Amino acid sequence: MRLVTLAGAAFAAALAASPALAQQMELKIMAPAAPGGGWDQTARSMQQALVAEKLVRNAQVTNVAGAGGSVGIAQFVTGAKGDGNQLMVNGFVMVGALLMNKSPVTLDQITPIARITQETQVIVVPANSPIKTAKDLATAVKADVAKVTFAGGSAGGVDHIMAALFVGSAGVEAAKVNYIPFSGGGESLAAILGGKVTAGISGVAEYDGQIKAGKLRAIGVTSPQRIPGVDIPTFKEQGIDLVITNWRSVVAPPGITAEQRKTLTELVTKMANSPTWNDILKQKGWDNAFLAGDAFEKFLKDEQVRVNNVLKSVGLVKS
Repeated sequence: MRLVTLAGAAFAAALAASPALAQQMELKIMAPAAPGGGWDQTARSMQQALVAEKLVRNAQVTNVAGAGGSVGIAQFVTGAKGDGNQLMVNGFVMVGALLMNKSPVTLDQITPIARITQETQVIVVPANSPIKTAKDLATAVKADVAKVTFAGGSAGGVDHIMAALFVGSAGVEAAKVNYIPFSGGGESLAAILGGKVTAGISGVAEYDGQIKAGKLRAIGVTSPQRIPGVDIPTFKEQGIDLVITNWRSVVAPPGITAEQRKTLTELVTKMANSPTWNDILKQKGWDNAFLAGDAFEKFLKDEQVRVNNVLKSVGLVKS
């Protein structure tokens, strides 16, 4: 019996080891984009929750912008290889960008940890724009697609795909969309507010302040039904078949051990279940889309196939 007791104690100690190690962790989180955008906000929100909940000793966020995350993931895969103290935020945008940029680095090279959020997309126009509704924008696209410019995140991302799908739903060839990519949310917002583009696309939370301040007009959201407490019509109710969500996840470098992966997965799981993180989700207007383990790994593989098919269908990726 004594041997069984000692074995049980050793097993319990092993189970407790990875959370204890995580609490002492000096964590680095890469946002593979410029400050101000969704990935940057996600990384800094993670930093806030992890430190506030005392899940790590410290968390540092770094920004590596360029090509929809293609530059960041290349640096992460080579520079962080085998490092169990590093994470990178990514998501839908990176899936498309890697395909469009024909990146030699792929999502198969990283270590999947968890999907953490998803958010509804919105199209906005400056408050003084003659465009009042989604139908007005569709009419402008039909009249001259080249004159209707859309601002959003990196090429091949959810914003770009959404612009192409909107143009297609207006009866114009989706590949003709006039899309202007920006590496950071601050840059695209300045272009929209300055009237340098016709419309802007992003997550609802990113433009929420400007919409409430009356500087931007939201003409439609991509959710199947209206978002509770948000007075913006869906595209669907305006007769435009456009439903899409932008998910975000967190991944680890290649070459880490099974134990390091377990520690990071447990760390992110605890963060996702914490009061601080759930308060952040409410503040940002993000939906909790937590998915970890084998289920997330399968989702990531399936999503690469799905996004590739969508990009081909709208002419953004050649067969």
